[in-house]
Amino acid sequence: MEELDKVRINKYLADHGHSTRRGADALIVAGKVTINGEKAVLGQKVGPDDKVKIKDKEEKSYRYLVYNKPAGYVTHSPVDSEKEIAEIFDMEGLFPIGRLDKNSEGLLILTNDGRITDRLLNPKHEHEKEYAVRVSTTISPSFAKKLEFGVDIGEGENTLPCKVSLTDAHNFTIALTEGKKHQIKRMTEALGVSVTNLKRLRIMNIKLGNLKPNTSREITGKELEKFLKSLGLAS
Repeated sequence: MEELDKVRINKYLADHGHSTRRGADALIVAGKVTINGEKAVLGQKVGPDDKVKIKDKEEKSYRYLVYNKPAGYVTHSPVDSEKEIAEIFDMEGLFPIGRLDKNSEGLLILTNDGRITDRLLNPKHEHEKEYAVRVSTTISPSFAKKLEFGVDIGEGENTLPCKVSLTDAHNFTIALTEGKKHQIKRMTEALGVSVTNLKRLRIMNIKLGNLKPNTSREITGKELEKFLKSLGLAS
């Protein structure tokens, strides 16, 4: 196995949600970490084929939910008189990955697995997120093409190419691989069109489907397996 494929054991344990790097070093010094049946040592490197185990540590049980956020609520960190989804839905120790604007609705992934945050949200991974958008004025195929090619949304920011499909004269779907602040609204407004409704339909292979507002469902089975595999994690 090439050295480039390997990482230090403390980074491996941190990346897999077992502890911080400092906490991992403490576990190693205490002799509680083994690599391929042998006690690990500080600074040792491991690769994808190595078997890492932590003595006397139960495997963490991760949960993943699809939640349909209703409009009018912020995902988290409310200010002034805003209300957050935790006030209307029991999060059960889970947290949302990313956010939806207050007036937007649709799919949020709730989890207790911090490993997936950067793997899902960092635009360098190019994971698709799809939205249904309703706008205030009549739109045309040329409008869709302009969105697809990328738009100057101001402040020195240009959007990456995306996929756009017109539903009718006031509605379209858009699939993005990035997530700039208020991106879709800024994209349409740069073309002289205002968004009246925004709903997230899909994150990668995870779909909202017919889930009612303020309800959730567990992500399990083949759906979960495909999702985690695409993020470089095992189910």
